[in-house]
Amino acid sequence: MTTLRALGFGIWGLGFGLWALGIGMSAQTGIDRGLRENDPPRAPRGPGGDIIRGAADEGPFLRGSLIVKFRPGTPLDAQRIMLAQVDASAPQRVSYADFEIVALDAAADPEAVARQLETQPDVEYAQARYRVHPQFTPNDPLYGRQWNYPAIDMERAWDINPGATSEVVVAVLDSGIAYRPAVVRYNAAFQFRLTPNGPIFPALGVVDVPFAAAPDLAPLERFVSPRDFIWNTDLPLDLDGHGTHVTGTIGQATNNSVGGAGVAFNVRIMPVKVIGSIWDQIFGAPNRGTDDVVARGVRYAADNGAKVLNMSIGRTGPPAPAVQEAIAYAISRGAFVSIAAGNSFQNGNPVERLAEIGGLYEGAISVAAIGRDRQRAFYSTTGPYVEITAPGGNLRQGQEAGILQQTFDFDMVETYTRGPQAYRAPRFDAFAYEFFQGTSMAAPHVSGFAALLVQQGITPPAALEAVMKRYATDLGATGRDNEYGVGLINPRASLRGMGLVK
Repeated sequence: MTTLRALGFGIWGLGFGLWALGIGMSAQTGIDRGLRENDPPRAPRGPGGDIIRGAADEGPFLRGSLIVKFRPGTPLDAQRIMLAQVDASAPQRVSYADFEIVALDAAADPEAVARQLETQPDVEYAQARYRVHPQFTPNDPLYGRQWNYPAIDMERAWDINPGATSEVVVAVLDSGIAYRPAVVRYNAAFQFRLTPNGPIFPALGVVDVPFAAAPDLAPLERFVSPRDFIWNTDLPLDLDGHGTHVTGTIGQATNNSVGGAGVAFNVRIMPVKVIGSIWDQIFGAPNRGTDDVVARGVRYAADNGAKVLNMSIGRTGPPAPAVQEAIAYAISRGAFVSIAAGNSFQNGNPVERLAEIGGLYEGAISVAAIGRDRQRAFYSTTGPYVEITAPGGNLRQGQEAGILQQTFDFDMVETYTRGPQAYRAPRFDAFAYEFFQGTSMAAPHVSGFAALLVQQGITPPAALEAVMKRYATDLGATGRDNEYGVGLINPRASLRGMGLVK
């Protein structure tokens, strides 16, 4: 069997089966351990100009000019006399306006001058030229570090469509999601090695492992039709962190004064677990993330009402007909599919087979990644099947050049990284905000974008793809190319271009 992988940070599998003993629920509350900005960069999983707010010289209004409206019929000479009294120039007419712009000395206080002018009986009003920003700039405290949203003009898109609605369901086919509390009893029954010549890790035996919901993804009610194809249960808990991070970009709770933001923050999420982690293998999951498991997950999502499927997963090797037919089936059921283009450019740039499927069908789209500099990320796979681009991060340019979302506190999860002596059972009830990179991080931008378009009435998958491509911002070589596809997604231009302004 060919094992699929998530296309974000790297965790590699083992290859033997253990088994779990039982599952219990608890009222476990997630622990938010904040921003982990000093954690080491997490590599994308694989074989192997920005809008800056709050500059110091910017205030709430422009200096050196003023808006003034004189009463109708006020003679021009009278206007000039009034303006001269406050050292302002003659008024300048502007198109599509019933007011004038007057020039002031750059050192003058526009607000004070306006108050002085308004004492004149022939002045209807005078005001400083206040800067107008989009009305929906999320109040989440870490939003200022999410460069990826201004990079795609997301704030002005939110002005048109603030986060879609709960009528839209987005399925996340991934490693699971930290979406609910639980305590699961596992049996890690065997010793193992992480690498062929590495140290032997002891068997932990029977352990009770706590899980909690990621605080910034709540509430539980927004998660629908959960399914775990790795454990064959209805409890697709994340034992990796990848799926939780990806879900944050799609629909993290937004404008709630907590953490960061997500693209389509009002949608419902369908957790579909089709990828296992090291811990899934240590604990004996009966399935791995293989083509058949993924194909089943795709069909499940389509049959249970998902309108958008996010697949931040992929593999190289031979073609994947089972997955290809499943994706074709999902499209026929009215589901749009966003697929990560792959992270293998520096490993010989092999064909990413799931991404290749995206290029075969209208209604499924392959997503490449850019960094903060709007250039193709060093890892992002290229090829004729690359169709569109979204922010994926480039940690070579600094830690904050990654994509920031909430996921697990990996100090509590990756206990096997500290050697056999410190190895112990994980905890999945502590969370942190981490910068990741990968086409895994790019694809959910497109999934969230698709959800906005669905909520606005564009529902055929092929139409969603066509709108995205029509209004994309061209990058790289003029026209479509193998690095960026047709270019960078532009949600605001797409919404306005289709006449979908609220």
